[in-house]
Amino acid sequence: MYHRFDENKYPSTNIQMEVFVKQIEMIKNSNYEFYDIQKFIDNFNEPKNKKKILITIDDAFSSFYEIAWPFLKENKIPFILFVSTEPVGNNGYMTWDQIREVEKESFAYIGHHSHTHDYLIEKSDDEFINDIEIASKFFLRELGYIPNLFSYPFGEYSKFMKDYVAENFSFAFGQHSGVIDLNKDKFELPRFPINENYGELNRFKSIINFFPLEYKNLIPEEKKLTKANNPPEFQVEFFEDQKNLDNILLLTNKVSSFDKKLKGDFDLKDNLINNNNRNFIYIGCQILNKKVFKNYQISNFSVLEIWNKLKEINKLNGFESLNKFYHLTDLETFKKLEDF
Repeated sequence: MYHRFDENKYPSTNIQMEVFVKQIEMIKNSNYEFYDIQKFIDNFNEPKNKKKILITIDDAFSSFYEIAWPFLKENKIPFILFVSTEPVGNNGYMTWDQIREVEKESFAYIGHHSHTHDYLIEKSDDEFINDIEIASKFFLRELGYIPNLFSYPFGEYSKFMKDYVAENFSFAFGQHSGVIDLNKDKFELPRFPINENYGELNRFKSIINFFPLEYKNLIPEEKKLTKANNPPEFQVEFFEDQKNLDNILLLTNKVSSFDKKLKGDFDLKDNLINNNNRNFIYIGCQILNKKVFKNYQISNFSVLEIWNKLKEINKLNGFESLNKFYHLTDLETFKKLEDF
């Protein structure tokens, strides 16, 4: 997921065009194809035996049109451009003429990104619906149709928002990292945000080589946190015949090294990750099954080394956070944790 191009004063949403070109080259050199958007829609429920890359751009900033669009057009690289209708034509944003120019190409797809791009999760239900309906009227007037793909502003959504979107769109995307597979909910699809801070080529290479973490369900269904449900009672329900559960790697929002006073954070039992017991532990922001470390005898080691080895044998699945973290790399400290 991209936003701005060569807008250096916005590093959290910007990517340097020269880096973007190298990322595209890396995808091609890895023998991955770019997903044709219509085929992505039509074939979503079919099992896949080959990975493809889906590119999305949010907000329709003018830097996309001026910097990235000529390159994508020349190379006919498929993508979805998610447009919020209120800022269209304002300084720094594309115009409707430019959007129509992009939209007429067969490899370009326009998506719905609300009207105001406000923090809609903080609005009332009626205000949320009104915002979406206003945008839909603009799309109908300017493009002749209402896009059937939706992107939640800021990646935020409540159960009410998701249910409404599910009734009015075919697919919806968030901003939580992850790989899409046919078991993912069509209305909370993950994307990897790419920017100056998290677009570094080594990280990008890891991202495009990730495999999906398949699961049956995420609990709770309500993703909006309030004082009444924070912290949530989080569970991941896996399939009964799920493979490689011992090799799960989850990256979460933990921002500091592991605290040895903790007994652990999650358990895996009966195909559920839950927080009732604590047999799975945090390593920095990474939850690793202790079995992953059973063959390590040296006094110091790198979590990255374990990560890469599991990737090479296609046994690494997981989520990734964009938060900073530290690694626990002292084996003796790790061994002591087993007694807690």
